[in-house]
Amino acid sequence: MENRTARLKRIRILAVALVLLSLLILLVSAHIRLSGAGLGCSPWPDCYGQLLAGAANLHGDAARILHRSAASLALVLGFVLVAQCLRPQPVQPAARWATALLSLMIALTFVGLFSADPHRVWPGFINILGGAGLVLLSWRTALAAGADPGPPPRPAPLLHAGAGLLVLTMALGALIGVRYAATACLSLPACGDVAWPVAAGWSALNPFTVIAAAAGPGDEGGVALHLLHRYCALATLLLLGIGGLQGLAQPATRASAVLLLALLLVQFALGVLTVLSGFGLWLAVAHSVCASLLLAATLQLMTRPAA
Repeated sequence: MENRTARLKRIRILAVALVLLSLLILLVSAHIRLSGAGLGCSPWPDCYGQLLAGAANLHGDAARILHRSAASLALVLGFVLVAQCLRPQPVQPAARWATALLSLMIALTFVGLFSADPHRVWPGFINILGGAGLVLLSWRTALAAGADPGPPPRPAPLLHAGAGLLVLTMALGALIGVRYAATACLSLPACGDVAWPVAAGWSALNPFTVIAAAAGPGDEGGVALHLLHRYCALATLLLLGIGGLQGLAQPATRASAVLLLALLLVQFALGVLTVLSGFGLWLAVAHSVCASLLLAATLQLMTRPAA
């Protein structure tokens, strides 16, 4: 019978390869989406939301080929990974996470069929969160195929609450992107003299809508999304920051806690710089990718056993 250690090593290598591919897909997808929206175009912000007006997307032909190639390779590796986890006998819990990863890949493939129309909000929204899910599930599979984790980790309510808020913050950021609402708020910390969303703006939380044009400065829905995104980001910074500092006290979790705290600071800085720069393209792309890395780092710290 095949050595279990060698099999786990193969599974781990495949899972890490999928982490890297997922990050590449996420990066290229963010570039295609944001450049197509008009970030980095000239003159900014007049050209923002040009796709909604029927203009041709002059960005990303090579990027689209790279995106599709990476996504196709990832799907093939996803099937190989599941086969490695299930045959001849299932290797748990890696098999469960690998199966969830493959299921998400297949689902995103079908969602992609509806992504051509920039006026539809929900396909882009699902694709953004799904990309983060690919990174998360790939990394979770790699962790599950690692060495014997030993005793289960201690309960970490702050980390769990922070992870939930991070997902909510990412969802709000995704809505800002797919609703073309970047120009609705170009100031910090509030949106002009508005510090809390007005009642009419809460309808922007609905991802199952069709938009006709980009949200201009002061748009109530766009302002609501920006403010909610920022408040959730501050709460996430607080909870994950405290959870990370608590992790520093335990030798078994110290390295993961350092990684989490470092990514937390980088992500916060990227968010501030993105707004102050007038939504520079590569800062916005980096902010999107770093959010997924931060989510994966949070997961890693939550699954590390205490000493």
